[in-house]
Amino acid sequence: MANILDQIIADKRREVAEAKAKLPLEHLEARAADTARPRNFFKAVTQSSPTINVIAEVKRASPSAGLIREDFDPVAIATAYHAGGAAAISCLTDQKYFQGDLSYIDKIKAAVPLPVLRKDFIIDPYQLYESRVAGADAVLLIAECLDEARLIDLLILATQLQLTVLLEVHEMDSLLKVRPHIGFPHAGYCLLGINNRDLKSMTTDLNHTLRLVDMVENRSILVSESGIRTHDDVVKLKAAGIGAVLVGENLMKQPDVETAIRQLIDGDGQG
Repeated sequence: MANILDQIIADKRREVAEAKAKLPLEHLEARAADTARPRNFFKAVTQSSPTINVIAEVKRASPSAGLIREDFDPVAIATAYHAGGAAAISCLTDQKYFQGDLSYIDKIKAAVPLPVLRKDFIIDPYQLYESRVAGADAVLLIAECLDEARLIDLLILATQLQLTVLLEVHEMDSLLKVRPHIGFPHAGYCLLGINNRDLKSMTTDLNHTLRLVDMVENRSILVSESGIRTHDDVVKLKAAGIGAVLVGENLMKQPDVETAIRQLIDGDGQG
């Protein structure tokens, strides 16, 4: 698993090249210009809450867990998340490693009023236009996948396209690299995600967020990702000033995801 990110990025470069050959960028840009204004993902995730704002993830599989859910219906899952109190939806669109699909976003948005994050490995401006056309309200940018110049370019373009960015870091070095660019070029379009998954071992440690939180000046834009399983985890993060979490695998493994997300937020049945 140590080289999985490198493998994914190499495959993603090939996918983007193939997509450009099928639909040139100028045609995609024209389509993006005709799409409806995105829903406000930033506002949904940073709104004041007595508990915590949950970005609930629609994910069928992952490299670390394999197949997570056989009875996978992205619309039914997103509907249950909405009923259970999710603030926003995250949707995996990578096909090869996560068995996702870009078409899920539009289907989910037709069924629920929540804003939707496209969670993929975005390395090229083409993918931002692609996200906009697909109906995404937000996109994930992973610091470990991008050099500084490319990251800045993507942040600027995302803002021009009115897409919220969830800027994700896994390691302290990455946080130090991106810290000057958090909120650039517009503060209302950028969230900072701290992913608790170690990219080498693929294990998760909730305390990773708590160790890095003091390095972030504005905790209101923080999202803790991966390894969040119980209401106690949520309480611990909330006490540290973190207002949002992204939860996928744990919810996707539950037979009743609506009840599972409600218990995660409110603690019912968990003591």
